[in-house]
Amino acid sequence: MSEGLRAQKKHETRRNISDVATGLFIRNGFEDVTIAEIATEARVAKMTVTNHFPRKEDLVFDIREDFAAWPATLIRDSAFHDTRELYFEALGAEHALVGFSGRGFVRMIKDSPVLTNALHEMHREREAALTHLLIGRHPEQELEPVLAAAHLTTVLRVLFQEVFDRTLEDEPRKQIADAVWPIAEQAFDQLEPVFGRY
Repeated sequence: MSEGLRAQKKHETRRNISDVATGLFIRNGFEDVTIAEIATEARVAKMTVTNHFPRKEDLVFDIREDFAAWPATLIRDSAFHDTRELYFEALGAEHALVGFSGRGFVRMIKDSPVLTNALHEMHREREAALTHLLIGRHPEQELEPVLAAAHLTTVLRVLFQEVFDRTLEDEPRKQIADAVWPIAEQAFDQLEPVFGRY
């Protein structure tokens, strides 16, 4: 088997396990589903599940690495104005990185202290990644890059939570995006003086 096919098969297996696990968690509750049950339902060995997902909550947040890296990636690849535009592209596309998911998924997280804590941790990882990038660009500054990273990631967290809360209220996705849009515009306007130099 070629490296390309092997990588594709690994990705498909990982995706299948995550999808199966999330379905079980939504139906039965995160705490009440075991790794063995997930393995049986996904038709893989229990060790295969834990090899792909060392922690149980990783089965839910399979976009964790992308989630944590996203703000730093936006700033690294573009000026602040473009970063703002990329956020609104993601909002218009109803992307998971800005909080879009199903009502059952949001309810599952809200009902689980483990998953709620994991989501908070992911937001902290976002801030740490962006702080590291900005300090690397401006090592002569001490506090300003830290504050700038905190400002942007706080805005993203608040907007993410707004999408989550509206999803829980069963609002249609398009309606959520339309409601969050002006709030996000105001928030990014407030960030402009902080990030103009980056």
